[in-house]
Amino acid sequence: MSSDPSEWTIGRLLEWTSRKLAESGVSEARLEAEMMLAKAIGGRRIDLYAQHGRNATEEERTRFRDMVRRRLDHEPVAYIVGKREFYALEFKVDSRVLVPRHETELVVDEARACLRGKASPLVVDVGTGSGAILLSVLSQIPTARGIGIDLSGGAIEVAHDNARALGMSGRVEWVNGSLLEALPGGITPHAITANLPYIPGGEIDLLAPEVRREPRIALDGGPDGLSLVRALAGQSEAVLPPGGHLIQEVGAGQAEGVSRWLSERGWRVKPAIRDGGGHWRVVSASRP
Repeated sequence: MSSDPSEWTIGRLLEWTSRKLAESGVSEARLEAEMMLAKAIGGRRIDLYAQHGRNATEEERTRFRDMVRRRLDHEPVAYIVGKREFYALEFKVDSRVLVPRHETELVVDEARACLRGKASPLVVDVGTGSGAILLSVLSQIPTARGIGIDLSGGAIEVAHDNARALGMSGRVEWVNGSLLEALPGGITPHAITANLPYIPGGEIDLLAPEVRREPRIALDGGPDGLSLVRALAGQSEAVLPPGGHLIQEVGAGQAEGVSRWLSERGWRVKPAIRDGGGHWRVVSASRP
């Protein structure tokens, strides 16, 4: 960037940064430039267009330049701006949690469908991270209650903050622990949701640099990627009542094997759900 402040209007900052990010391989360069600049000026993305010809202040340029530097160093933009939109809600995210992704909204869709008609359903979300799945389900079902479980204490803190910001603290409990071993005794959920780690451990280092900046504990699914997916399914058999639902996100190419494994153990398995990229992404099953 030029050192002459008179050259750097909001519009020029957007154009320069969008081009720079695109050259570095960022697929949504314009969007990410807008997100960071809005954060730098303390406004919304829509505010950028009302201020298109305004010269950015030195403080704004400094904040923005630091953000752009971090992004070019492959830090996820969600961590840089401190938030991520998911299911039309805004969630706080930072390096303690996985960045919620659009395809994971399919888990919320399926949970809503499975719980339709239930008076006061209880949802247990395992590996809850930022709480995005659970809080999105609760936002759509006003009578629902939830329990979110995560092995990471830091993730539990983030989820707690999100519940408070969304006005749902009174409807959810957060538990720090491993899978359903952490579930308080006597709890009988109507549905268990999960986006557990499903990437084979040996493939972690092959992921995009941005993804490798996310918590490894939220990525590494063991030798074949399915260690925790199978473990949760096994534990769910002792917790879910007849008709209770298990809804899990899985990786590309894993849905068929997971569905077959569940069927062999007596689960009633629905057809897998395909994401926008054509991958079978969500496996949903119920107890007989």
